[in-house]
Amino acid sequence: MDTTSQAAVGLQLIEPGQRVTVRVPATTANLGPGYDSLGLALALHDTLTVESLDTDELVFDLRGEGAETLPRDASHLVVRAMDTALERLGYRHGGLKVTAENVNPHGRGLGSSASAVVAAVSAANAMVPAESRRGKDWILQLTSELEGHPDNVAPAIFGGLALSWQDSEQYSSTSANVVESVIPIVAVPNYELSTEAARALLPASVGHHAAAMNSGRAALLIHALTAKPEFLLAGTEDYLHQSYRAEAMRPSAALIGALRKAGYAAVVSGAGPTVLVLANGAGQAADALAFIETFTAANTPDIGWRVLKLAVDVEGAKVDLHRR
Repeated sequence: MDTTSQAAVGLQLIEPGQRVTVRVPATTANLGPGYDSLGLALALHDTLTVESLDTDELVFDLRGEGAETLPRDASHLVVRAMDTALERLGYRHGGLKVTAENVNPHGRGLGSSASAVVAAVSAANAMVPAESRRGKDWILQLTSELEGHPDNVAPAIFGGLALSWQDSEQYSSTSANVVESVIPIVAVPNYELSTEAARALLPASVGHHAAAMNSGRAALLIHALTAKPEFLLAGTEDYLHQSYRAEAMRPSAALIGALRKAGYAAVVSGAGPTVLVLANGAGQAADALAFIETFTAANTPDIGWRVLKLAVDVEGAKVDLHRR
């Protein structure tokens, strides 16, 4: 008996003929000082549809971002995450048809892998019988394990501003409402930076003074996002990670520096290289968009930037299950 057959022993086969669609938002993590703990869901959505087949084949229909490079076999992140989730629930699949419509850029710091994992685990959870399904806290735990931290998966699951933490091997998160005047803007460059490469640049420890300064700014940032957006610039000041990563994304770091000097709350989105601006109101958002266009045209003409004015997604992952 091969390894796959051994792993399948004792697992129930999910019912063929089911179709689950999961719409999941992009996310931006850290938000400056909230390293590995703060995340925000953005109204930029990937859609994953998974159908259970009565054969053992894997069929892929991949569209949009990553369609030309993503694998079309069992090594695909969605299939691997579904396999893990189903096994935890006591089930396995026969064949699957995976249809992914991706609009979230990959390798840019907008949580594309977290969105895929959340979509896959949510789909797997929906496909098992109702009595075996688990709640969103279970999805948070498993997806955090798969990703290694909860800052991106939490807002993808719950929506809004997610405040997440870890006790030993237990992951937890709570959500907060962002004031309506806060408008996220992302400037996405045409180069990638892997999370692993970005993390490798960080020091093993930081000084007590830097840690104390950072904790004060993180607290202020939550207050700014939920009640007093006039403090966004001060609240997004970071002392833990952005300066160490700047050398790996110099065009992004230059744009962030210029934006902050001009009074805009600009930070690295996740591990980068996307630049996030948290604008206070439509007027500041329009000014920030114009500033980004002018600065990038003058200073980084060889880099293509995709600049998007977005909104905060307040719903998180949405699941729609159909049975034959």
